[in-house]
Amino acid sequence: MTMDVRAVLEFATVTRGLSLFLQAVFNAVIPDHDAEAFRPPRTEEPLYLDSAVEWLLGGLSHWDAEHFLFIAERGYLYEHNFAFFPLLPVVLRGLAETLLWPLSSWLSVRGRLLVAVALGNSALFLLSVVALYALSRIVLQDRRLALLSSLLYCITPANVFMTAGYSESLFAALTFGGLFLLEKGFTFRACLALSIATAARSNGLVNIGFILYLPSLHAICQIRVYRTTTKGCSKVFRYIWAVVCVLLTSLLGTAIIALPFCAFQYYGYRTFCTPSVSLERIPPALLSLAELKGYRVPDENGPPPLWCMRPLPLLYSHIQDVYWDVGFLRYFELKQIPNFILALPMATLGIMAAYAYFQANPEMCLRLGLWETGASKGLDKPTPGLFNSRVFVYIVHSTVLLVFGTLCMHVQVLTRFMASSSPVPFWISAHLLLLNEPLLHRRKTSNPNVQLQAHSRNGCKHRPQNPIIALLPHFKTCSPTTQSILGYFLSYWVLGLALHCNFLPWT
Repeated sequence: MTMDVRAVLEFATVTRGLSLFLQAVFNAVIPDHDAEAFRPPRTEEPLYLDSAVEWLLGGLSHWDAEHFLFIAERGYLYEHNFAFFPLLPVVLRGLAETLLWPLSSWLSVRGRLLVAVALGNSALFLLSVVALYALSRIVLQDRRLALLSSLLYCITPANVFMTAGYSESLFAALTFGGLFLLEKGFTFRACLALSIATAARSNGLVNIGFILYLPSLHAICQIRVYRTTTKGCSKVFRYIWAVVCVLLTSLLGTAIIALPFCAFQYYGYRTFCTPSVSLERIPPALLSLAELKGYRVPDENGPPPLWCMRPLPLLYSHIQDVYWDVGFLRYFELKQIPNFILALPMATLGIMAAYAYFQANPEMCLRLGLWETGASKGLDKPTPGLFNSRVFVYIVHSTVLLVFGTLCMHVQVLTRFMASSSPVPFWISAHLLLLNEPLLHRRKTSNPNVQLQAHSRNGCKHRPQNPIIALLPHFKTCSPTTQSILGYFLSYWVLGLALHCNFLPWT
């Protein structure tokens, strides 16, 4: 384990422990808001330690986390539960029934699921930060930028969603890990990781773009090499083989990544369009909630819902349309201005990244980055930093998420949507800090403690300093850029815990 990885893991561990502590404090001190959120009745008798676990970790179960916990405990009972993909509930239930099974005499399933959320998401976050560091090193080719990006990720503005019973930490670990494998050339393993990520969140489908782009870029690089090193029929054969490999990789990779989404939609179709469950088998308390709130439940004796009659009966699209009112420009209302303000910092980072990259590489962007790498320059030796050729596809991916999230989603989720799906917000933030903060440059400061790498007098490297911790005591004297970025990250990090854990509106 390198010193950088150890430093990142230590900081991530500290922020996870502090997040769990603060959510317990905020949940105990601040009274819960009476929100119109999903709150199913408890149908299981509490055991000895349930009240203590609920007091310590209850803040992790609010808002959408309640859906994931309910699915882990009861399965997909209500129609709108199908908006939440199955991988996290499977992981949580697996932890509750295996690692936490010795506690079953003292904790109910609900209590064990809450403990599984705290342990599971903490471990998954540590995996995601290591995956982000590895991905950043290979793409950016800049150790300082990769280290600072990963440390910023440890205080992500989406912190509460990485800690609570949401699928963000799981999705980030699989996405960043899959992209790292793809960059290393392990295409099949990358497809498997990105496929599993699609079982956690629907926007995993967007990762298909990487499978279509990166192998194509590699094939173009190979063809340019063949053009100068081979002759005659051999050259033609190699051209054809490169094209065939790209087509096969694209088709197979797309199918693998999309398979969990398609399978889940088929499961939803079978559950409600050809149900095999009668109302008598549903617990009365849960059935009463369905009648009170208008939730649809599968009923073999009832008529199928109207969406089953559509040419393409996608339950996910139906839920987003009917239950959450998600659609193109539907959120553009005056009353939603506060939510647009909440999403503005993350949107600003995405816009700045796209603009700065285009300004630095206008010709390469117009060529879609496909002809910037040849045999001499090559994909293997890009210019270090944010503006190298490897970053192009990540900028495009981030921009697609930004545009789609702004125009077609509840815009306040943009913060967690992008923070768990793209490394770009952390790359651009680290880039701006290194560019504008004098305290991070040894030659511009007399303070030797605020450095990414300390050196002894004989030139030997010591353990790297954590620049985030080193900058905080000097916050008032930092540059406006540093104050803005760290202020945004830390304020959302804390406010998210205080508000979300008490059923107050947040991103």
